[in-house]
Amino acid sequence: MPARSLTAPLTLAAFLALAGAARAQPAPAGDPPKPDPPGTAPAPPPAPPAPPRRNAADPIRPPPLHAEFAQYGIGINAVINLAPGATCGANVRPGGHAAPCILGTGGGLVIRGGYRSPGPWYIGGAYAFAKMDSSNLYRLGIFQQAWAEMRFLPDTGYRAAPYATWGLGGVAYGNEWGVETGGAMLFGGGGVQFEVSRLAVVGVGLVYKPTLIAGWTDTADNKRPIGVAHFLGLEVQLEVRTELGRR
Repeated sequence: MPARSLTAPLTLAAFLALAGAARAQPAPAGDPPKPDPPGTAPAPPPAPPAPPRRNAADPIRPPPLHAEFAQYGIGINAVINLAPGATCGANVRPGGHAAPCILGTGGGLVIRGGYRSPGPWYIGGAYAFAKMDSSNLYRLGIFQQAWAEMRFLPDTGYRAAPYATWGLGGVAYGNEWGVETGGAMLFGGGGVQFEVSRLAVVGVGLVYKPTLIAGWTDTADNKRPIGVAHFLGLEVQLEVRTELGRR
């Protein structure tokens, strides 16, 4: 076959091979993207991510109301004497015999009122009285307490919420609402409250109360020296709220 007749097919085959290699070679990284040809519709934007699915067990936290309240109520109070101190110490010995303990355990009522802020704070005061076991030295031994208190109630998103409380106050003790001795106390503890409704709560609290009691002479002529008694206070509370305003 003549050489001239093979030149044209070989030249066409080489041209097609070079064109295919040029099309397969990737564009340089720095080249800007080519615009869409005229008349082509733009690509749709990416779909937004799907919202996270809520578990049925997760609590639904309502938006805060930022309301302030007057909060007040009553409670049943148990005063448990952990240690009477020098009031019933071994040095109280008339005639060489140990005198009966005049300050025991008792129970009574609490009346409380205060201000509940839009945040987690409650500030208030309370008055409580309890009929104490006086070993029959008093016909009706009444232990009275009055105190100022604070509570910290964090928002947990549930109807039941724990709280911490602390405060200070004074005490008085005597026969049939009389005052024969008195003193001062500190306390600290905590509890839990349950919202029956937005304006009513029930709760239970437990506090430790070291109490300084002044010395006195009781009705049986026993000289009771000054001492520090240690009490545990247990309360069951019922309180209501009156809205004062919103912020």
